[in-house]
Amino acid sequence: MFNTQKITEISNKIKDLISDSPVADLDKNIHALLKGVFTKMELVSREEFDVQADVLRHTREKLAKLEQQLAELEEKLK
Repeated sequence: MFNTQKITEISNKIKDLISDSPVADLDKNIHALLKGVFTKMELVSREEFDVQADVLRHTREKLAKLEQQLAELEEKLK
């Protein structure tokens, strides 16, 4: 079995080394670059997509009801 304490200790040492090196700056720069690219692509989060899909579903249901009511009124007028 692995010694989880040793693994955690090694992991923490690696994090400390990286945080004090130019790699940390590179990570920040890459993150900012990707964020900018995704913003330009106008991507939305899954949560926002789901909310908009729900709004669209309700709107379609209302439209279907209104179309049915309109058809019924048109039939009455004939």
